[in-house]
Amino acid sequence: MIDETVREIEEMDTQSASIVAVKAAKALLDLVDREAHSVEEFQRTLERNSGALQRANRSHAPLYTTQQRIVDAVAEADPDTVAAAKAVLEAAVDEVVTEVESSKAAAAERAATLIEDGDVLLTHENSSTVMATLEQALDDGKQFELYVTESRPRYLGRRTARQLRDRDGVDVTLVVDGAAGYAVRKCDRVLVGMNCLIEDRMYNRIGTYPIVATAADQGVPVAVVASSAKFIGGGFTFQNTYRSPSEVMLEPPEGFAVENPGYDEVPTRLLDVVVTEDTMLEF
Repeated sequence: MIDETVREIEEMDTQSASIVAVKAAKALLDLVDREAHSVEEFQRTLERNSGALQRANRSHAPLYTTQQRIVDAVAEADPDTVAAAKAVLEAAVDEVVTEVESSKAAAAERAATLIEDGDVLLTHENSSTVMATLEQALDDGKQFELYVTESRPRYLGRRTARQLRDRDGVDVTLVVDGAAGYAVRKCDRVLVGMNCLIEDRMYNRIGTYPIVATAADQGVPVAVVASSAKFIGGGFTFQNTYRSPSEVMLEPPEGFAVENPGYDEVPTRLLDVVVTEDTMLEF
């Protein structure tokens, strides 16, 4: 399962940073069933496999922070036996998974209060926390219109549109990324997720920056919804992920280069609010 999870993260089969963190944490439970002749051997195996998961995508800050928490928990417990070390690992994974999932739900519940009945909204790609926010607003009985950018090159916005198409209370319109400015002018609010926030920079899926910049120019408030675990202090350096040019065009480029970055950098001064499970941080 660990090798499979590494492959999924490398290929970005799983998009949401929080879902990636949960999958990677659960993958470490494979080590519970592996034989280890000493606590030291088990800890080395844990560190090696956790390192492989982290290296699979150096853009995912929550992946880094949750993996470090799990490895540190086992080391700091200083277990006397392999069985005890495995028990600590299981408890640490359970704690991380519970915290990530509960934080996402709480952030979504808080962010849903920003949505007014009859609002016109726009979102980008397929943030699991934004999806939870929209679902919560619908469960609360609110009705709204939603523009979704198709989010090239992997068309993640199409997934969002499909997930909401059968829900009562929401009218969904899919637009190409280049039409985001056209759609923003009609909107009351933009809702986006977040990979991480480091100092005064927010990082999220590519295409986020032009949407946020356009919204700022048009006076449309931008709300970012994320768990507080995505606020990153020291120890993590964001590295953009560059995907295969074949996602942009099928035929090999001749006489020109193709860049396919995975993430955008957005100054926090362009944001209206970042909503977490604990607070609404205004900018």
